[in-house]
Amino acid sequence: MQTIGERLEEARKRKGISIREAAEATKIRGEYLHKLESNSFDLNLPEIYIRGFLRNYAVYLKLNADKIMADYKTLAPNEGRTSRRENREVYGRLDLSQTARQAAETAPAAAGTEASAAAPAPARPSFPASAGAGTAPIDPALLIKGGIAVVALVFVVAIIFGIRAISSGPAKPTAEIKATAQQTITLIARDTVRVKLVQELDGAELFQGPLIKGEPRTFTKRGSLLLTATALQNVDIEINGKRQPNPYSGYDRVQIP
Repeated sequence: MQTIGERLEEARKRKGISIREAAEATKIRGEYLHKLESNSFDLNLPEIYIRGFLRNYAVYLKLNADKIMADYKTLAPNEGRTSRRENREVYGRLDLSQTARQAAETAPAAAGTEASAAAPAPARPSFPASAGAGTAPIDPALLIKGGIAVVALVFVVAIIFGIRAISSGPAKPTAEIKATAQQTITLIARDTVRVKLVQELDGAELFQGPLIKGEPRTFTKRGSLLLTATALQNVDIEINGKRQPNPYSGYDRVQIP
């Protein structure tokens, strides 16, 4: 099966187009096109730009852009988050197993101690009390039983906290949740353009219609959005009031993280 880069390169050469001609037509730098055809997607750019370049190049070469993007999605670099989550889960299981193993090793010793405590203890020789000793000696059997009770309590608490840590996972900071809930996106028309904005999380349509030159539209943003425009180069994007670069052009749909 051909890789993404091989399909792009083959389609370009089949049409007799050079990298320079493709770069001028798509407004994408030639070095980026070289990397896409070489399956080197680390362009040192935000992920939204890489996806936009890849889709625009596939459309320009008249390839199935949706199929290209689906194949690219399987190669998206998510290993960092997965490995961190797996590490937390492994550590949680390791701590719990170590606690259970320690308790298993302690249980036989505790049982033997109780058995020995139940058997008649040999008579201890009595010694005359030293001068000034005013307290009675502590029974060793009570100390052993108290130690067993403490170990059992620690074991139960460790199991409860281990199960909670594994099932609930790390709590998301309140500040991060609030920042996500209050995130906004503003579309500003450079020229008259028709746009459609959809919430990717639940497919809810936030807006569909024309924007006249200079008209801003602000929406509450929850997660990624899908923006479709008749001329993407005529749309400026601001997220939380900060202007974002717009490398797109023509009639297309892009993802805004």
